[in-house]
Amino acid sequence: MAETAAAKDRSSTALSEVLADSWWAVGLRGLLGIAFGLICLLVPAAAILALILLFSAYMLVDGVLAIVSGIKAARNGERWGLLILEGIVDLAAGIIAFLWPAITTVAFVILIAVWAIISGVLMITAALALKIDHGRWWLALAGIASVIFGIVLLVAPVVGAVVLTWWLGAYAIVFGIFLLVLAFQLHGKKEDQATPKKTPAKSAARKAPATKTAAKKAPAKKAAAKRAPAKKKTRAKKASARRAPAKKKSRARKARA
Repeated sequence: MAETAAAKDRSSTALSEVLADSWWAVGLRGLLGIAFGLICLLVPAAAILALILLFSAYMLVDGVLAIVSGIKAARNGERWGLLILEGIVDLAAGIIAFLWPAITTVAFVILIAVWAIISGVLMITAALALKIDHGRWWLALAGIASVIFGIVLLVAPVVGAVVLTWWLGAYAIVFGIFLLVLAFQLHGKKEDQATPKKTPAKSAARKAPATKTAAKKAPAKKAAAKRAPAKKKTRAKKASARRAPAKKKSRARKARA
């Protein structure tokens, strides 16, 4: 039990350090999510059409690559039937999505719902392995939001023809905000780890020059204190020297009188 706990702690520490180092990627993902959500809320028709066309393009490219892989496998004497079949299915899905985007909407809604649920479950699992001070709950909240979004889409897939973009936009904005907060928390944690702590030896070394300068100033103060009486004596002699002629003159006047 102790070894498993230590292994979990090491894996949690490693995951936390990796996320802290790549805090900017988490923040960028949050910003892109917020931007995508705003587009979906402001221009829903264009957003859903763009998503369907993107899905169609992906299916066409993936189908072509699968067929090419199947042909190469056939030349090398390997199994090629499944690769060719996968490529044909992908091409058919891409063509249908491109020619009839309205029919593809329901299937596309279900696809997004499944993706959101799987993504949310994976994020919740990753949050359980993350340390609390590295933003575990923010990552868990993002995963929960993703799961809830997927379930709502599965419950009402037909209405998602137009409302899908609104749900998708709201989900993307909430998801992006959670990731932004997580990025700021990871950035603060990284700065705390990068800032070296002051040791007593360093503080003593910093105080040492101050004591040396104070020790240097002490003889100078003593020398100034010694010079002060000498200056006072010279001033007294000069004043007495000035008074002496005046006293002699007064005495001479009295003698004449």
